[in-house]
Amino acid sequence: MAMNHISSAPVLDAVTDIVPTLRGNGREAEDRRWIPDENIELLDKAGVFRMAVPSRFGGLDLPLSDQFAVLEEISRGCGSTGWTAAAWVSTAWMVSLYPDRAQEEVFASGAVRVSGGFTPGGTLTPAEGGYLLNGSWRFNTGCRGADWDLLAALLEKPDGTVELVFALVPMADLEIADDWHVSAAIGTGSSTTTARNVFVPAYRVADGESAVEGMTGDRWNSGATGRNYGLIGFVMAEGVAAYIGMAQAAYELFLERLPGRAIAYTHWEDQSRHPVTQINVATAENKIVAARALAAQVVELLQGKADAGQYPTPEDRATIHGRCGYAIQLVKEAVELLHSVSGASALARSAHFQRFYRDLQGLSLHGMMTPGTNLEVQGRVILGLDPESPVL
Repeated sequence: MAMNHISSAPVLDAVTDIVPTLRGNGREAEDRRWIPDENIELLDKAGVFRMAVPSRFGGLDLPLSDQFAVLEEISRGCGSTGWTAAAWVSTAWMVSLYPDRAQEEVFASGAVRVSGGFTPGGTLTPAEGGYLLNGSWRFNTGCRGADWDLLAALLEKPDGTVELVFALVPMADLEIADDWHVSAAIGTGSSTTTARNVFVPAYRVADGESAVEGMTGDRWNSGATGRNYGLIGFVMAEGVAAYIGMAQAAYELFLERLPGRAIAYTHWEDQSRHPVTQINVATAENKIVAARALAAQVVELLQGKADAGQYPTPEDRATIHGRCGYAIQLVKEAVELLHSVSGASALARSAHFQRFYRDLQGLSLHGMMTPGTNLEVQGRVILGLDPESPVL
């Protein structure tokens, strides 16, 4: 049974209104290696940080399709802002997999920004009432503006075995290094966070299987239909929204720059009349449309399973990996085609196009999102082989 939800139209309309501001702040975001406070304030005012929060806590509790549309639109304004928003929103949804007491703490205000470090970079040792957390987590997108951090760590059990767990920690309890010096997604501020003997109560620690499966547990919404998506599929879908939004922006910006442009060192005084430009534009547009259609299939699959109270099968999850990976490959190729005929003037930092091009190039290398790895997982399952993937 599908859940009733508040209309996302006001959120989407508000975000559309601020796209020019987000895009205009792009250079500032790169200069400071972190998105401007104005961007965060505008998204907060639009209701973005309430999208994945359950209505029980004053959130909007929007379905995945609505969240996807909003995140794509943010990314059309600024790639770094869209990527950071996707991280905050998807990780906030993950908090709904925790026990009630943890949810009540994190969702207390109805709007929340949660970052995450999902590679186990630390350890937990037992302490009275909980654990002590130590370690460091790199590439922690949005940590500079987050309220909480969800961190993967290893817990040594009494029998000597090690278990993967996820600890929810207030950002104020962590140190943030000034080490984000990169050539793409510069404004995401994805710095390293460090925990030094941080106490984490037991109810804010979830074992890896519970966090990934997300269908059971000591919580009010255990087994609830409509929002219990598969974790990896949900995170990947929200990430793909950012890639598509960035590609759409690059396409729009290319077309805006085209009128009156000649092709240097040729007799072509109007680039739009050159067949190569025409073919590249059409091919790029079709690749973006195709990527959006693939992403829609993923969203429909996840929502259909959630509405039926079912968890995606291994075959479903492999399909999600492949669809998301190929969608990212398509938009990357689309922007590369446009870049190849954009001219040297597009390299100027004042030209927003080059920022979206670099962001797409860089983020296509993300370990969870990179096309090659995800297509390999799908291909192995199609061929009846073990996926050999720890995140399937």
